[in-house]
Amino acid sequence: MQRKPVIAGNWKMHRTRKESEELAASLRRKLDGHRDVEVVVCPPYTALDVAAEALKGSSIRLGAQNVHWEDEGAYTGEISAWMLEDCGCEFVILGHSERRQHFRETDEQVNLKLRRALESSLTPILCVGETLEERGRQRVEDVVLGQLEQAVDKLTAESLSRIIVAYEPVWAIGTGETATPETAEEVHSMIREWLAEVFSQELSQRLRILYGGSVKPDNISGLMAQPNIDGALVGGAGLDADSFAGIVRF
Repeated sequence: MQRKPVIAGNWKMHRTRKESEELAASLRRKLDGHRDVEVVVCPPYTALDVAAEALKGSSIRLGAQNVHWEDEGAYTGEISAWMLEDCGCEFVILGHSERRQHFRETDEQVNLKLRRALESSLTPILCVGETLEERGRQRVEDVVLGQLEQAVDKLTAESLSRIIVAYEPVWAIGTGETATPETAEEVHSMIREWLAEVFSQELSQRLRILYGGSVKPDNISGLMAQPNIDGALVGGAGLDADSFAGIVRF
């Protein structure tokens, strides 16, 4: 089954509104119409509206970096799915390792967020991945599949067909270290086999699995040559229009 690649840029806590508008406009000039790859950018909340306007009518799609599981309420500092939709978002990153590490986000919370996102029009990009210590203790399978299993608890194969999974080894995020294509492929293959066993072979073959962790123009081709790697969740390189465009044009 042919799976269309996805390259998503996570801008994290970077760029003002003006800088975000300029970056989005630059990416539009370089990548609009590049339809062999699904391109997504995820600016900070404060810049979603200006990025949406800069990308309006283009083939580049807008995403957010997080969402709350409630529609509204006394949740200071949070943002809801319908608010993101109102800003023009079509995608949302969930369970990123930095959310788990710095904000103590649990698998149960990721599950709630995932279920809420699937009730909306948003396409979730669900992140899973192990730390260096966990890899050193041979716990990659336990950690990655454990996070995945708890995140998709109570979900059907039909609803899961809408999600994208991103494998992001925590030890490779922002460190300059990248899992070799072969190392990444082992985990991607493991995820796909688990999906086939727990849900269905059809879902397993349809669902796209991205790699995230110091992705750059000079390593994307090797990663994308692997049969079970369907794209990338890009961090630092996504903040430079030329670098991000180079990744998209792998």
